[in-house]
Amino acid sequence: MRIQKIINNNVVSALDGEGREIVAMGRGIGFQKKAGQELSEEAVEKVFRLESPVLLERFKELLANMPLECAQVSDAIISYARERLPLRLNQNVYLTLTDHIDFALKRHAQGMLFENALYREIKRFYPEEFEIGLYALDLIAERTGVRLPADEAASIAFHLVNGEFGGMKLRDTQVMTELIRHLMELVGVEHSLPEDSIQADRLASNLKFMLSRLLQGKPVAAEPDETFNTFVRGHCRREYELAGKMKDYITSVTECIMTEEEVIYMTLQLKYAVQA
Repeated sequence: MRIQKIINNNVVSALDGEGREIVAMGRGIGFQKKAGQELSEEAVEKVFRLESPVLLERFKELLANMPLECAQVSDAIISYARERLPLRLNQNVYLTLTDHIDFALKRHAQGMLFENALYREIKRFYPEEFEIGLYALDLIAERTGVRLPADEAASIAFHLVNGEFGGMKLRDTQVMTELIRHLMELVGVEHSLPEDSIQADRLASNLKFMLSRLLQGKPVAAEPDETFNTFVRGHCRREYELAGKMKDYITSVTECIMTEEEVIYMTLQLKYAVQA
């Protein structure tokens, strides 16, 4: 690896053996070094290979003024999450989560407390990500000596959810979470669905994937089948009406339009949830 630019004493931009730009991190690897020098692989603790040139530049800017420990703990959290989450994390999470942890530590040092308004929803609808958030708080405390408040577990989980769904805008992830809460409340008004039941969790999960696709404008893969749709409308009338209300609410908040196939799909999910 040949050094291309010194970012700080612990981070450098370099070219790998194939001429691709990478970001290398390690204690003291940039100290008294110059562009063009070979980089000792033994001194490198972590190599970041980011596919997007724009993301790569923003990541270098972020790391330039950040303590090494903060970047290290963020990378450890992301590695832990990649092993445990079923969905592939978008590379944008390196930027968003690292930036968030750095900012959270700075806020804590200044005595600024932060309350996550979506704490309850995040904990309920994204349990795997929330558990990783709790692990992250322990890891941050171990590596930095700072115990961040419990609300930060939800905030970290929020960034992981955002990374799972193709790097959606954080605002869209927030909208999705609030939508799930309201839609589950709509279901609860008409059906007895215990909050902590497997059926409720499954329905919330289905809503999560559907809303993610809608908010990102991804097309529906299902082909229209009017014979099947007519059958469902006739045999699941109550659930179909509820799915229609859910569709109207989603449109009123997001301006996203659900197709009839999506309404039918949601009808079947409702039927399965309330009768299971």
